[in-house]
Amino acid sequence: MTTSPQEQAQEQGQAQPQGHPQRWLILAVIMLAHLTVLLDNTVLNVAIPSLTDELGASTADIQWMINAYSLVQSGLLLTAGSAADRYGRRKMLAAGLVLFGVGSLCAAFAQSSTQLIAARAGMGIGGALLMTTTLAVIVQIFDDTERVKAIGIWSTTSSLGFAAGPLLGGFMLDHFWWGSIFLINIPVALIGLAAVIKLVPESKNPQGDRPDLLGALLSTIGMASVVYAIISGPEHGWTSAQVMVAAAVGVLVLGAFTLWELHVPYPMLDMHFFRNQRFIGAVAGAILVAFGLSGSLFLLTQHLQFVLGYEPLEAGLRLAPLAVTVVALNLTAVGAKLHARLGTPATIAAGMSMLAGGLAVIALLGGDDYNGMLVGLVIMGAGISLAMPAMANAIMSAIPPEKAGVGAGINGTLAEFGNGLGVAVLGAVLNARFAALILPVAAASLPAALASAESAGERARIMDAFSSGLETSQLVGAAAVLVGGLLAAELLRRAERADSAGSAEAVESEESVGSAESA
Repeated sequence: MTTSPQEQAQEQGQAQPQGHPQRWLILAVIMLAHLTVLLDNTVLNVAIPSLTDELGASTADIQWMINAYSLVQSGLLLTAGSAADRYGRRKMLAAGLVLFGVGSLCAAFAQSSTQLIAARAGMGIGGALLMTTTLAVIVQIFDDTERVKAIGIWSTTSSLGFAAGPLLGGFMLDHFWWGSIFLINIPVALIGLAAVIKLVPESKNPQGDRPDLLGALLSTIGMASVVYAIISGPEHGWTSAQVMVAAAVGVLVLGAFTLWELHVPYPMLDMHFFRNQRFIGAVAGAILVAFGLSGSLFLLTQHLQFVLGYEPLEAGLRLAPLAVTVVALNLTAVGAKLHARLGTPATIAAGMSMLAGGLAVIALLGGDDYNGMLVGLVIMGAGISLAMPAMANAIMSAIPPEKAGVGAGINGTLAEFGNGLGVAVLGAVLNARFAALILPVAAASLPAALASAESAGERARIMDAFSSGLETSQLVGAAAVLVGGLLAAELLRRAERADSAGSAEAVESEESVGSAESA
């Protein structure tokens, strides 16, 4: 029995020349699954008071309920991507939806903190499979002419998830019990599963590499340890034994993972990717976009509540313009059109410069006035809509199509790392500046400092110190994003020049051989 060229391309994990005929419908299904995963990164935050009252959850329990999901998900991203390449991306996408749905059902009806933590960990496994397979499938079903536009639309789900998570969670808690925030995942998982089975073509690595079990174990332990250290740093202190041990274990295990991948015949992550300037440039840019976005949002949430006096839901609504800008520009394909005209390096340089500019505008003009912050949020959103899809496409383009799952795993891992790094670094800058300005007041946080204030004048001085710390940290973030973004763009530009020079040499060599044969 023979197979058609289209079926052979699907089986080998290669993009079809004209793209899949139902590619836009498949993209809609993929976005729905991806959005559900991202919503659960933030939706639990608004349920913390309910969980404390109804489950008797302690502060440590609440932290593990939130962190179990992100720790398991970030630790398994590379492994999930490798499994998708080996066993089939549609199979792993379907498995991710099943695991996510079952985990959500268990979470909704959990009777104790321990049960909810375990359910969240199970959701993290499904989330890792969904995060990697959704992007990998996009690479397979869209050709080069439409891929940037598709990735741009896919990336809007990150902004939608950030904006809609707290709002959706708040609405559900106003009308139903706390478990309802997880039950909304069930119909989405069922619809997504049926659509995936019917619509999404299967694709996998035709070589059928042997599974790298030790590499999977080492990458999972190493990444989970590093992410745990980053998450725990602000809470327990960066020099605490808990954080230092987790960081040391993560670095040592990831070092062992690197050595193993360099010598194993079938590595899960080919370390030779890191010799590719295009890959390195895209990696640096992806980390810095996540760094600037997560770090700035972490600071802005505090600014809106502590300095400008908004309630949590009001603060969430006032951050929405950033997400709206990203969604509007990506759905109208503005970023994809500029990418086609400017090229990858210039698009990334422009996007990162706008992201840095938005942070600077917020720092300088948004201290006491939301209007200044609004302008900065819109500029940030425009920059993200340009830079994020271009860098995701650059990462995926630098990796062979048969390794698309691993590429998506790398992209997701970088985003997780950048998110944690942004919160950690910019939060540390804020705390250091704030502590330096209120030296006579012995307090580690703004609420504690305000509680210890003995007069209105001292309270005003403390608020000014906090605002100054926010301004400093945002300017540090803007500088890091600008310099790093320009560096990433330059690396990508050099890689393109090297590729062009290599292609020209190959053409000249072929012409010389042809001339010699004619003679």
